[in-house]
Amino acid sequence: MPSSEETASIGLLAPLKNSTFSSIFFASQLSSLGWLMQTVALSWLMATVSTSDVMVAFVQGSSTLPAFFLAVFVGAIADNYSRRMVMMVGRSLMMAASAMLTILMAFGVSDPWMILAFSFLDGCGIALSDPAWRASLGDMLERRHLPSAVTLLNVGFNTVRSIGPALGGIVVAVFGPLVTFALTTLGFIAPLTALWRNKWIVQASSLPREALMTAIYDGLRFTAISSEIKATIVRGTLFGLTGTSILALLPLVARDLLKGGPIDYGILMGGFGAGALIAGLANPSLRRTCTQERLIVLACLACAACAVALALMSSLVISTVCLALGGAGWVTGWSGFGVNVQLASPRWVVGRTISIYSAFTYGGIAAGSWLWGAIAENHSLSMALACSAAASLAVAVLGLKLPISNRSQSELDASDAFDAPVPALDLKPRSGPILVTTEYAIAEENAALFLEIMRRRRHAQSRVGARQWTLTRDVQQPSRWFETFRTPTWTDFHRLHHRLTAADKRLDDELKALSAASNLPRTTILVERPTVARKSPPVPYVSQK
Repeated sequence: MPSSEETASIGLLAPLKNSTFSSIFFASQLSSLGWLMQTVALSWLMATVSTSDVMVAFVQGSSTLPAFFLAVFVGAIADNYSRRMVMMVGRSLMMAASAMLTILMAFGVSDPWMILAFSFLDGCGIALSDPAWRASLGDMLERRHLPSAVTLLNVGFNTVRSIGPALGGIVVAVFGPLVTFALTTLGFIAPLTALWRNKWIVQASSLPREALMTAIYDGLRFTAISSEIKATIVRGTLFGLTGTSILALLPLVARDLLKGGPIDYGILMGGFGAGALIAGLANPSLRRTCTQERLIVLACLACAACAVALALMSSLVISTVCLALGGAGWVTGWSGFGVNVQLASPRWVVGRTISIYSAFTYGGIAAGSWLWGAIAENHSLSMALACSAAASLAVAVLGLKLPISNRSQSELDASDAFDAPVPALDLKPRSGPILVTTEYAIAEENAALFLEIMRRRRHAQSRVGARQWTLTRDVQQPSRWFETFRTPTWTDFHRLHHRLTAADKRLDDELKALSAASNLPRTTILVERPTVARKSPPVPYVSQK
C-alpha cells in the first residue's frame, strides 16, 4: 500500500493517463457544458412564457430536486447493478429529455409546466448517472489516484460552470433557445459514445444481488454507523449552505454593488473558475503539506474572505481577484469532502454513501441559496454576504468537534475470505431470519479488555449488516459471555462475512487469545421458524334439510 506521502505526491493529471477515465471525463465535461447552456435557455424561455417569478426560479430547483429525493434509491441501484449501464441509462434519459424538448420547441410548443417537466427529467438523469460515475472511480483507477480524480471532477465542473452560463447566454441571444436545446442534445452523444466504447473490470460478487429495500437499509445503516462519513456529511452540508452565497448572490453583486451588466457577471464567473483551476492544480502539493482538516479550514476562510470582500468592494478588478480566492476555497473544500467519502467507504456500499452525501450537500446548497437570497431581499445584499462569511467561520471552528480525517488510502475493502458453514437443514437463499450466537469463556482479569474488543466487534459487525447485536453475561457463571445478532436471510449471513475486512477478522484471533484454551469461542447458527398455528380452511356449510 502506498504511503500517504506517495499518494499526496501524485499529480492532478495522473488519472488522465487511464484511457477509460480520460475518455469519459472529457466527454462528461462536454455534456456538462451543454447542460449548463440548456439551463440558461430554459430559464430565459420560462421568463418569456410565464409572468410568475416563482416559476422562473423553480427551473433551477426542478433540476436539483431529483438528486435530493432519489439519492438513496439511485445509490442502491449503483451498488447492485452494472455502474456502466446505470450511467448509460441516466445519460440516455437526459438526451431523450433534451431531444423531446427540441422537437416540441420546433413545433412551437412552450408550456411552462412542460419546461419544468423536462428540467425535472434532466435532473433525474443526473441523479441516476452521477453517483454511478463517482462510484466507478475506484473501479477504473488505483486507490492512490482517487484524490486527484475527485479533484479533477470538481475542477472540471467548476471551470465549465464558469463559462457555460455565459456561452449559453450568447447562444440564446444570437440563435435562440431552439438551437441551444439542439446543441445540448448533440452534446449528450459524447458521454454515451465514451461509455459504449469503454469497459472496465469490476470485481464480481459470488452472492446474488441484494433486494432494493435491504440495500437501502444497509446503506443508511453503514452511513449512520461511520463517524467519518457522518462528520463529512455535516461539515459538507454546512459548507455548502454557507459558501453558496458567493455564487447565489453573484448576479446581484454584479448588478447592484458593481453597477455592471452581463459582461461584468461573466468576468466575475471567470475569476471564480480561474481560482478553482489554480487550486485544483495545487491540490496535490497542498495535500502533501497540510492535513485534510487544515485544508477544509483554509477553504472556509477563503470563502469567508471572498464574501466579505464582495460586500465591501466596488471595483470589478478587486472583486474578480477575490472571487478567484473564493473559487479556490470552493474546490478545495469539495475535493476534500469528496475524497473522504470515497476513502471511508468500502466498494460494496460506496454508491450509497456518495448518494447520501450528495443529497445532504445539494440540500445545503439549495437551502443556503434561499436563505441568503431572503436576507438580501429583506435586509441588504451586504448583510447577507457578511452573515454568510460569519457562518463559514463557524463551519471552520466546528472542526474542533467534527474533524475531517486525514485518510490517504481506504482500509475498508472486504477480505472476501469466508469458509461458509455447511448446514444440515435444507436452507434456501431466502431462509431466515438467521440468529447467530457465539459463547465465550473469559476470565475475570480479562473482562475489561474483552469488553473493549467487543465494542470494536459490534461496530464492525453492525457496519456490514448485523442487526440487533447484543452482548450478554451469565449471572450464575460470570465467565460465560454471549454475543448475539441477526441477519434477515441466509444469503445476508453470507454477505455479512464477505464484507468484513481483514482488520475485522483479526478480532477473532484477539478473542481466541483471551478465551480459556479448553473452551474456545463456540458459534451456533440458528434459523427462526414460525410457531403460529396455520389457519384451517373454512368448513363448507352443508344444509341439513
